[in-house]
Amino acid sequence: MNDMRVPVLVEHAPSPSAPASPARRASPPSASGPRIAAVRCALPPHRYAQHELTGPIGDLCLSPGADRALLHRVHASAGVGTRHLALPIERYARLGDFGRSNDAWLETGLELGEEALSGALREAGLAPADVDLLVFASITGVAAPSLDARLAGRMGLRPDVKRLPLFGLGCVAGAAGLARVHDHLRGHPDDTAVLLTVELCSLTLQRGDSSRANLVAGALFGDGAAALVARGGNTDGGGSGGGSSSSSSSSTVAPEAGPRVVATRSHLYPGTERLLGWEIGAAGFRVVIDAGVPDIVRGHFGRHLRAFLAEHELTVDDIGTWICHPGGPRILSAVSETLGLSEDALDCSRRSLAAVGNMSSVSVLHILEGIRARRAPEPGTWGLLLAMGPGFCSELVLLRW
Repeated sequence: MNDMRVPVLVEHAPSPSAPASPARRASPPSASGPRIAAVRCALPPHRYAQHELTGPIGDLCLSPGADRALLHRVHASAGVGTRHLALPIERYARLGDFGRSNDAWLETGLELGEEALSGALREAGLAPADVDLLVFASITGVAAPSLDARLAGRMGLRPDVKRLPLFGLGCVAGAAGLARVHDHLRGHPDDTAVLLTVELCSLTLQRGDSSRANLVAGALFGDGAAALVARGGNTDGGGSGGGSSSSSSSSTVAPEAGPRVVATRSHLYPGTERLLGWEIGAAGFRVVIDAGVPDIVRGHFGRHLRAFLAEHELTVDDIGTWICHPGGPRILSAVSETLGLSEDALDCSRRSLAAVGNMSSVSVLHILEGIRARRAPEPGTWGLLLAMGPGFCSELVLLRW
């Protein structure tokens, strides 16, 4: 899979006989649009330095006596200092089949999901019964009923809460989930919506698989969960919850609590379906990571991002805060190069990668939590939250503090 050629992307122009499509017009930013009220991450207690994992992961993936030079190079160049794992590292050799790995995903995912969701609601001054929409994303395990349905009763969400479980978006789901929350709240400005992401990437590591993609995954990915609370434009000065909530919570979220979501954009890159994702078989999720992904970023991503900003009369230079999914050092370098960013523009992403690894859809929320924990950007600052994932696709979320 890793030796495939990167597809050539062709931008299709309208035929001469077809009328030109009207230019996409951006809606003016709403002063009462959805606002991010809280973000909270939850990490498993099993924390390891990168060098502590290299040997055990080699034992899992490589045959006895195999050359470990590539393994050591990949771990040393991943940009990861520490990671949290769903289980103690010695337990992974005993997981056996996909069923046991998925059971571990469900058990640990419920614990971390509850911790993240309860923490985010507490930070926002809300109760579980205030939630009108729960969007849930994960690509590292499967369950029906989905994890969000199991959490609803466990945490006391209302029986009429709307739920939207997402699967298949991978690393882009943190940004795409926030975009779908924005879509809902624009149409339901009295509502409170929550995005919950749970990714236990370590449980997908394939035992006995010495492929470069599996070794890269074993060097980059970490585990965690995150919850983001967003509120519709009519809730800034009002009481708790949405119009249908019967919650007893009486606290409100101050207008300065977080940035507003101004606009979003999704983009699929035709012919790139096999660059990133999973091959799903008897052993579970076998990762697909093609070496050509940074080339797609350099060749096409910047043009689409600049066009999106231009619709809002903005340029790259107007963005004061960058929240970029840390897919790995090569991805971050490709984004920085294609956009002509300053050396420190993506430091928040690099710090997140170093501290917890690539946590798939959780990562952009972890970065946003870190920004909120430090001094928040000045009012009026523009931000851009962005991620890429299977499809191959990208998602952009324009923010303003």
